[in-house]
Amino acid sequence: MVHANAPLTPRGRLLLAQLIVEDGWPVVRAAEHFNVSWPTAKRWAVRYLEMGEVGMIDRSSRPHHSPNRTPEQVKRRIVDLRWRTRLSPLAIASRLNMPASTVHAVLVRCRLNRLSHIDIRTGEVIRRYEHPYPGSMIHVDVKKLGNIPNGGGWRFVGRAKGRKNRLATPGTTRSRHHNELLGHAFVHTVIDDHSRVAYAEIHDDETAMTAVAVLRRAVSWFASRGVTVERVLSDNGGCYRSTLWKQTCAELAVKHKRTRPYRPQTNGKIERFHRTVAAEWAFARHYKSERTRRSALPAWLHTYNHHRQHSAIGRNVPFSRLTNVPGQYT
Repeated sequence: MVHANAPLTPRGRLLLAQLIVEDGWPVVRAAEHFNVSWPTAKRWAVRYLEMGEVGMIDRSSRPHHSPNRTPEQVKRRIVDLRWRTRLSPLAIASRLNMPASTVHAVLVRCRLNRLSHIDIRTGEVIRRYEHPYPGSMIHVDVKKLGNIPNGGGWRFVGRAKGRKNRLATPGTTRSRHHNELLGHAFVHTVIDDHSRVAYAEIHDDETAMTAVAVLRRAVSWFASRGVTVERVLSDNGGCYRSTLWKQTCAELAVKHKRTRPYRPQTNGKIERFHRTVAAEWAFARHYKSERTRRSALPAWLHTYNHHRQHSAIGRNVPFSRLTNVPGQYT
């Protein structure tokens, strides 16, 4: 595109070239007439001789060769991960062992740099906060998932086959023949506000007794890693409003706080963690049974805590925010 103040437009270049080539004007005289340098006048004259009027149009500044350009196979892999798992550029970069800036550039060119292009979001302004040290606040919640029938669920095998698999897996609580759990799985999740270190257990209910047992084990798990839990934030679910929960918090010397009713944003860190759990573990691949999916959770949690970079903590892994922890970098 020609600059607004450029001395020569495509029409002006044509007139300049025609004066030199067809009318026989000296290059220097034609350059003075159009108030440009003689190399510029000569360049347009030569291009007119070689290409005619078409040569007066601006050429693309794109290089003929780009040796450092991202291979097409890698681009397709980036786009595939973005579509299937909705991973962030940093998470994709960690998985593909490449710079996050390169991943972001590919997503921009493919118009996938914003999750709103492929998913519906609330559109609310994100207000970030962070407690000053590990244990100052932990978040707890329960993620409810439908159990996977034998053979796989509808997300990977289709609705018809998924329905057939579920009907072929008898029972409402436990299959007699295949010993596979049906109904729902309740993932009790705990995440430290400062470090984003996560702890999770899978159970068949979300009762107060189960939630209390998870809290006890989580507090002990964090204590073994040098973290003393001081506060716990939960929503207003029945298990967190129970007397048993209140008594357990008092016994553990943990102050309990609840979110505002109908405001899940108050507990946004664990809500965002649940999205990560769903995308990178629960629905990340084709599990042929619920038992297979449940057995994959510990390995995924280890990857999340020890190896997966987290953009909210400076692209570090969560365990890097804990100090002097055995096995911290394994």
